[in-house]
Amino acid sequence: MKKAVFKTNLESIPLLKQGKVRDMYDLGDRLLMVATDRISAFDVIMPDPVPDKGVVLNRISLYWMDMMSAIVKNHVVTGEVAEFPAQLQPFAEQLEGRSTLVAKTEPLPVECVVRGYISGSGWKSYLESGSVCGVNLPKGLKESDKLPEPIFTPSTKEEAGKHDVNIDFEEMSRRIGRERSEQVRSLSLEIYRKGAEAAFEKGIIIADTKFEFGILNDEIYLIDEILTPDSSRFWPVDRYAPGGPQESFDKQYLRDYLESVQWNKKAPAPNLPDEIIENTRRKYLDAYKVLTGRDLE
Repeated sequence: MKKAVFKTNLESIPLLKQGKVRDMYDLGDRLLMVATDRISAFDVIMPDPVPDKGVVLNRISLYWMDMMSAIVKNHVVTGEVAEFPAQLQPFAEQLEGRSTLVAKTEPLPVECVVRGYISGSGWKSYLESGSVCGVNLPKGLKESDKLPEPIFTPSTKEEAGKHDVNIDFEEMSRRIGRERSEQVRSLSLEIYRKGAEAAFEKGIIIADTKFEFGILNDEIYLIDEILTPDSSRFWPVDRYAPGGPQESFDKQYLRDYLESVQWNKKAPAPNLPDEIIENTRRKYLDAYKVLTGRDLE
């Protein structure tokens, strides 16, 4: 286990943005995207990092980006630090395994959420209205049930510390245009279906996930991360039992702990016990191994 990276410091390289997990550096026509070991819950960054988490997220995302390149272009230039520009080589040790050089795009201001199972905020919405983001669902569903077909349920994309807000397809169309909305809805559903099928064969249910897209030369590109334990709910196939919450490979374990200590879900977040950090780390490592068949080096 390498030392956890809470934030990066690349000195002379301009820091463009520091998100909940990623530090973004501006390299002119490209960006350097670095996945730190920060972890957030309820849109608040925890004060303690989870060692190796950023490496797991970066490698899982690269794994899927490569697989989905037949469906849609993506912003990845390279994930190999040795191929990064010379100005980044002095920071190679800090960047190894957790960074990706990407093309600059104009990000669409929406999160493209796909749900194959009813859980989380979708379950709460279903209990209240029988629908999620304007999509009506069959009566009598149980929590964590598989849906007849995956559904597209977009949300706004808010800055760190603010909650994304679920919206319906019409509101999304007002924000980014109907044609663009139909394109990313179709792409999101196709990527989810392919990823969910591939993951299921490995032993993971991807219950729901979110994608981000950007525009470059008037073309749609898949950007940010894809089908990771941070952007998705990962459940073990062999322990799936609808009718309540599921055991998970993702940070639901951390959320459950935070709920148990009655934290008010506002910054600052409480410090995490070593046991919670290590168990969370183990879930990320397990997800990586199940998906790729490899241990983290």
